[in-house]
Amino acid sequence: MPAAPPAPIHLLDLPAQHAPIRAALETAAATCLHQAAFIQGPAVEAFSRELSQYLGDCHVVPCANGTDALQLALMSLRLPAGAEVIVPAFTYVATLEAAAVLGLRPVPADVLAGTFNLDPQAVAAALTPQTGAIVAVHLFGQCADLQALRQLADQHGVALIEDNAQAIGATFQPETGPTWVAGTVGEVGTTSFFPSKNLGGFGDGGALFTRDENRAAYLRQLANHGQTRKYHHQHIGLNSRLDTLQAALLRVKLPHLPAWTVARQRVAAHYDELLGGLPGLRIPARDPRSTHVFHQYTITLTEPGRRDALQAFLAAHGVPSAVYYPLPNHLQPAYAYLGYQAGQFPVAEQLGRTVLSLPIHPTLTPEQVAYAAAVVRAGLA
Repeated sequence: MPAAPPAPIHLLDLPAQHAPIRAALETAAATCLHQAAFIQGPAVEAFSRELSQYLGDCHVVPCANGTDALQLALMSLRLPAGAEVIVPAFTYVATLEAAAVLGLRPVPADVLAGTFNLDPQAVAAALTPQTGAIVAVHLFGQCADLQALRQLADQHGVALIEDNAQAIGATFQPETGPTWVAGTVGEVGTTSFFPSKNLGGFGDGGALFTRDENRAAYLRQLANHGQTRKYHHQHIGLNSRLDTLQAALLRVKLPHLPAWTVARQRVAAHYDELLGGLPGLRIPARDPRSTHVFHQYTITLTEPGRRDALQAFLAAHGVPSAVYYPLPNHLQPAYAYLGYQAGQFPVAEQLGRTVLSLPIHPTLTPEQVAYAAAVVRAGLA
């Protein structure tokens, strides 16, 4: 193992990623300042149109953040109070939070240990007459089993919502027919432009996707105080708009997203080559039907108790890492009212004790990847 990294390694290096496009970002910000149309300015509509084209001509409804996007998606379903919403047992808390604040009941379903995504069999077991929606989270950059989940939703007459905050640009190939684009298969897809996302802004931001023109119009109203026109409120809505400045900056970044995705995939392939087959460690599983845009490169430690020691060893040798997510949501105090106990979702609980995300971003060099992998190997020796 080298004595020191070839250059400082960051979990995410936004300054390096932005450096080649800094002039364009500054011009976009200056234009926004000059126009002074800070709310619903021209860049918002332009970004929506360009993102729609990138995703295959769906309707794009910008909003203030990814959590609002999930809440708006559920609001658009007009579910009755207390309706059940099936969510992954292993996900960020916002997936449950969006349902809970609307008076809906989050119902966790366990996930697959390899892909970290919803287990369709667990979803099937969780469906009841009270189920109103399934929320599929495309965790860490890879699609959940969209074909199985779409079939379950259709068979039981419930909606499918896609939480696509971590997998923008990913695709899924069903058994027959054209390729599906993540976020456009369910009744509504959502995303986040939080700065750390693959397409990240410079503050909070989010968007919703749908192929239903009427639902898109309804979502636009819900995101703008329920207005059908100014000062005329047909619905109870939210104040959830994407700032013009964020849209202007995201317009600069969007054309670079495909190249950044390829760079992330190259880093992941390098990690696979260096860490695959290492005793005590499992590299991320790949669903052959889905592309993987690698928002995170998440390994799993197969020996109990090794994760925290390895993370400390990495930090001591200049390699940052993160745990997404250490405590499943059904064990969080805020969701104790749901009545779930430890042991009910064993895969999610085991993942919380064993996953570790390594540095991955478009500017990570092969030398840095090699060093990080060498430290991992040394830490497990």
